[in-house]
Amino acid sequence: MELNNFMIKPVVERALYEDIGNLDITTTACIPVDMRAKAVIRVKEDGVLAGMPVVKLVYQLLDPKITVKILQGEGSEVKAGTTVAEVVGPARAILTGERVALNFIQRLSGIATKTKKMVDMLQFYNCHITDTRKTTPGLRDLQKYAIRVGGGVNHRFSLADNLLIKDNHIKICGGIKTAVAKARRSIGHTVKIEVEATTLPQVQDALESAADIILLDNMGLEDIKEAVILIGNKAIIEASGNITEDMVVDVARTGVQYIALGSLTHSYESLDISLDIAYGDEE
Repeated sequence: MELNNFMIKPVVERALYEDIGNLDITTTACIPVDMRAKAVIRVKEDGVLAGMPVVKLVYQLLDPKITVKILQGEGSEVKAGTTVAEVVGPARAILTGERVALNFIQRLSGIATKTKKMVDMLQFYNCHITDTRKTTPGLRDLQKYAIRVGGGVNHRFSLADNLLIKDNHIKICGGIKTAVAKARRSIGHTVKIEVEATTLPQVQDALESAADIILLDNMGLEDIKEAVILIGNKAIIEASGNITEDMVVDVARTGVQYIALGSLTHSYESLDISLDIAYGDEE
């Protein structure tokens, strides 16, 4: 699992500009320009670590003289009190980048932690946890990266990635069969068609349309079971829609292959992580 700095650099730059503006007046006023320091980044609760490459990038952009030594790798299950990185270099830059660095890793680690919990719950089932497009605007690549760190898999990154016919498409087109037929005339043979179905008759329509993937959306458990039997191995089966942590195992037991959870990126809790100065010396 790697982050592409070319893709995330604009995100980090925007975050730094948002937080710093033209000048960190507190640090500039209080900290001598020639002071060096060492800081440690420490987790304050158990969780799964994600986003340390972003910390490196934050400090590379602020001051190339800073070195970030990562002590725990991405995806590590860390206990409260664990030191996960050391940051050494100009004290001003360390302090100026503190909040942005923490904002990223707290949120990404929170997503990875929640994902890992869900993935572990399904370890005895042939079912994968996947994400949705319900991400924070501007942070989708990073949040979907955190899903992978936590052991989940990614659904589409954007509307351009694959064809998913949802309820409103179906309404406008006048039905699943019409929507699929129109879509099939417009795409190449390598593009899969996924269809959202909320009822068993819609599942039947999707099957008769030869959909590659059928998304069972907001269905009750009994309907999901019937849909899985109806579909068999004729299509990939995904379930989504208000599936809570308490329901995940029961849904996996039905035989669906994927469970999509928007809550992974819109209702997670950030992991409590701090940056603390270990020492400071004037050069």
